Amino acid sequence: MITYIEGQLSEKNPAYAIIECAGIGYLLNISLNTFSLLGNIGERCKLYSHLVIKSEVTTPVGISLYGFATENERNVFISLISVSGVGYNTARLMLSSLTADEVISALVNENIGVFQKVKGIGTKTAQKIILELKDKFTKLKPQTGILIPSYNKNTEEALSALVILGFPRNIAVKAMERVGKTLPADSSVEQLIKYALQIL
Repeated sequence: MITYIEGQLSEKNPAYAIIECAGIGYLLNISLNTFSLLGNIGERCKLYSHLVIKSEVTTPVGISLYGFATENERNVFISLISVSGVGYNTARLMLSSLTADEVISALVNENIGVFQKVKGIGTKTAQKIILELKDKFTKLKPQTGILIPSYNKNTEEALSALVILGFPRNIAVKAMERVGKTLPADSSVEQLIKYALQIL
């Protein structure tokens, strides 16, 4: 298993990052929270990883890497996808709308409403997540003090990220129009996407 990849950050956007290591460029699917913690292009970067191998009847075997800024986020991701009904993309959306600590806090406090705000999570799925994972995280304390730097990104980048995350472009455009009427013009791409995810 590939537990982490460390090298030069050659490309990044809110949905994925490419790290060059020993002449090989690794594309890792990331959450919005991990994106916000990445450095600048060309800087050294380390992401904890989780390898996914999908084998479906209608498609060839697919191999994907998911990257995380912290081991805590990776652990939460792996726990989420262990719940029936929670796929890889849904887990990534959850970790884009919520931090790993917020997920843990919602689990420990059995706060179903927090999960229901995430696109694709209904009442039954939220209840199942809490039922199956609460005991696993009860003894863990959320990590605090993570600083999230601000980025000057435009609305088009946020829109592109929503499309990459699986939302139809026309629906994403309408969401961004609503976001534009609510948030300040100088809002960061993270703020734009997080707000959009709440209304999609």
